[in-house]
Amino acid sequence: MPVIEIRDLHKAYGNLEVIKGVSLAAHRGKVISLIGSSGSGKSTILRCCNLLEDSQQGDVIFKGEKVKWKGEGLGRHPADRDQMIRIRTNLSMVFQQFNLWSHMTILQNVMEAPLTVLKRDRAEVEAAARKYLDKVGIGDKCDVYPAQLSGGQQQRAAIARALCMEPTALLFDEPTSALDPELQQEVVKVIKALAEEHRTMIIVTHDMRLAADVSDHVVFLHQGRIEEEGPPAELFGNPKTERLQGFLSATVAA
Repeated sequence: MPVIEIRDLHKAYGNLEVIKGVSLAAHRGKVISLIGSSGSGKSTILRCCNLLEDSQQGDVIFKGEKVKWKGEGLGRHPADRDQMIRIRTNLSMVFQQFNLWSHMTILQNVMEAPLTVLKRDRAEVEAAARKYLDKVGIGDKCDVYPAQLSGGQQQRAAIARALCMEPTALLFDEPTSALDPELQQEVVKVIKALAEEHRTMIIVTHDMRLAADVSDHVVFLHQGRIEEEGPPAELFGNPKTERLQGFLSATVAA
């Protein structure tokens, strides 16, 4: 049974349909990477998986449980708030822009959601937060504020925050694209270590090397549809469609 699955997903903003019948599944312990040009729908799919965006058609399924909807078309939204919160807290999202609270220390940032959303014991949460900050290599930064960290350190703090929710799966939305190349490698190293632990992850990325190194399955999107998908060695080593061939050539040239 997949951890998260979408079937025939459609998403529109007004008259603009940006996702046009996409289906994919992330199985336990596997890593899926979504690649494609800007505007192809990668991040929107991720946000629909996490119910941060409402889709207009199709199923979102978490561990075999279908999301309940009410309304139709552009008026469709989750019908069960408790179900939505439960799914969202089990699919921790790491955003491109870190989204850390500037007025909280790094430790407080990592502890906030488990305390306020999951209502876990403070001592237990603090121990877990310190463990995950050590895991991502910034355990010595617990008492500093986000503005005092580099972008790479802030993104690693955001990953620790996601891990502290003890999620079933991790969703990464362009985790390295806001960083300088040198700082990107700090974050890539952490993501690779998580993949080696067989954590379930869906990664939206423009970093083809990251996608090739950590993925079990790669999905290439073009204009809201899946153009090609498969194991990374096959997708990158022997692309079958002209669109993927052109995309990979342009990526190498850049």
